[in-house]
This record gives sequence, structure tokens and C-alpha cells, in this order.
Amino acid sequence: MTAPVTLLLVDDHPVVRKGTRDLLESAPDLAVLGEAGSGAEAIELARTLRPRVILMDVSMPDMNGIEATRIIKAEHPGISVLVLSSYDDDAYVFAVLEAGAAGYVLKDASEDDLLGAVRAVAAGESVLHPAVARKVLERFGAQARPGDLPSDLTEDLSPRELEVLRSAAAGQTNKEMARELGISPRTVQVHLGNIFSKLGVSSRTEAVLYGVRRGWIDPRA
Repeated sequence: MTAPVTLLLVDDHPVVRKGTRDLLESAPDLAVLGEAGSGAEAIELARTLRPRVILMDVSMPDMNGIEATRIIKAEHPGISVLVLSSYDDDAYVFAVLEAGAAGYVLKDASEDDLLGAVRAVAAGESVLHPAVARKVLERFGAQARPGDLPSDLTEDLSPRELEVLRSAAAGQTNKEMARELGISPRTVQVHLGNIFSKLGVSSRTEAVLYGVRRGWIDPRA
């Protein structure tokens, strides 16, 4: 049997944490390792528990989820952070994604949507509404400076991996990428895994934003 996805819950409201934990633990493929009530506590528990996914609130005392995500991703790039927030303001979305979050879900999401989002980020997929994803790509694309771009765009990735990354930026699924590139979905997964490893990221969201910053991906394409 496949090992369950391990999680750390981060929210300053105990009632919210309990409800979320009850939901997650109702799924046999998910396992909650611990809970944190602040960003600082989340950093310490991430160090000791090493969960696969952290479900992170944004607004908390002591240290907010944005700063906590930035520190956790710097120390543990293999941990995926999924933000669960009450705020849908673009500024919050941009800030946590820039900090390294793999996805952003609102607290009014359905139970099925939340469970699906957890499983998706654990598998390295992106969890963003298409309209939000487009705004994010345009935002980070505007920040790219031509003078900072490498002369060899395949310095880090092979030509095929670059194709896969650009297809991921277009929002294509593994099956869609496989059809377009003439390869199997399993080969797409292998390429994505290699991309994550080479770039030091753990999700499509992070990989795509990395590519946009390096000028490998045109967000207007």
C-alpha cells in the first residue's frame, strides 16, 4: 500500500484546526502529524516532523503565514505549502506564492475541494484557479529583467523538460501534455520530477514561477 500523505496544520484558531483535522483524518490516504498555532511554531514543527504538506493560514500572531512559508521553503524545499485562507485579495496570493507556496485555497471551499487540493499539491500539481494563475504569471513575468536572464536557456533544463515546463505553465494536465508531446503520461511525470529536482522546488506552481522569472516562459503566450 502507498504511504499516506503526511500533513502539518497551521492556524491560530483551535476550532478551525480541529474541524480541518477531523476532515483530513477521515481520508485513509492522509495523516496529520501535528498542529501549530503560529508561524514560529510551524517552523519548529516542520523541522522535527518533516511533513509532506503544510496547510498554512495567512493571518496569525507572532509570525504570519507568508514569512513562515518563506523560511520553511528555504530550509525544506521538498515540503509543499498549501495556503488555506479567508482572504482572496491578490496581494495575499502573490505574496505567499512568491514565498514558495504551491497553492492557495479559500476557507469556504467544499470538503471535496480541500481534500483534492491537498492531494494535488502532494503530487506536485498546481492548485490555483485559472484566472488567478494567469494574473500570477503576468505579475511575475513583469518583474523579470532581460539583463538577468542566462544566455543559454537550457542551462538547467533539457529541451524536453523545458517543453514540459511551458506546457505546465499553460495549465495542461499530464494527459494533455503527453498527447501534445507524443510521450506517455508516466514520462511526463518523470520529466516533472526531474524539473523539480533540478530547480529545487516541490510543485508545478514553484517550477512555473521559477521559469517565468528566468525568462523561459512568456506569461502572455
